[in-house]
Amino acid sequence: MSGDTRGEISLRVNEVTYRLDVDHRRTLLDALREGIGHTGPKKGCDHGQCGACTVLADGRRVVSCLMLAVAAEGAEITTIEGLAGHGELSPLQKAFVRLDGFQCGFCTPGQICSAAGMLTEHAAGWPSAVTADVSPDRPAPELDAAEVRERMSGNLCRCGAYPSIVRAVLETAAREDVGR
Repeated sequence: MSGDTRGEISLRVNEVTYRLDVDHRRTLLDALREGIGHTGPKKGCDHGQCGACTVLADGRRVVSCLMLAVAAEGAEITTIEGLAGHGELSPLQKAFVRLDGFQCGFCTPGQICSAAGMLTEHAAGWPSAVTADVSPDRPAPELDAAEVRERMSGNLCRCGAYPSIVRAVLETAAREDVGR
C-alpha cells in the first residue's frame, strides 16, 4: 500500500477553477471552507444528517461533509455564494430574506442550496415520498407544502423557521421564471 495520500485536484466552484493540493481523505466541505475560502457551506453535524453543508454538484444536491474533494473533481460545484448573480440575490434568496426563512442563519446556506436543487428536481418530474402517483406516465406532482416539507426534510433548522422556509420555496416555485 502506498503511503502517498495527497494529490493535486482541480475544483470548479461557482464558475471559477481552483487547483488544490489535498489529502485524498479531505471532504469537499473542508476543501471549500479551508482550501478556497467559501464559508457559506457550514459544518454542522459533520455526519450528513443536518444539511447545513448542502451544495449543488452539477445541479444536484449533495451534503459536502460526506463527499470527498477528489470525487468532486470534474463537477460544477455551486455554493450559496454562487447562487447570487452579479452581486444581486437570486429570487429564492430574496424570498428567504423577505419571508424570514431564517433566524440565526446557520442553516440558511444549506437550506437555500437544497431548495434550489429541489426545485430543479421537481421541475424534472421527480416524485417524492409523499407524491400520490409515482407511475412513469403520471403528470408532474403539484408542489404544495407537503411536497416541500418532504423534499427539504434533510435540512434541519434549530430555530424552527420551517413555515417561512416552505413559504419562500413555494413563492419562488410559483414564479413563471424561477431564476434560481
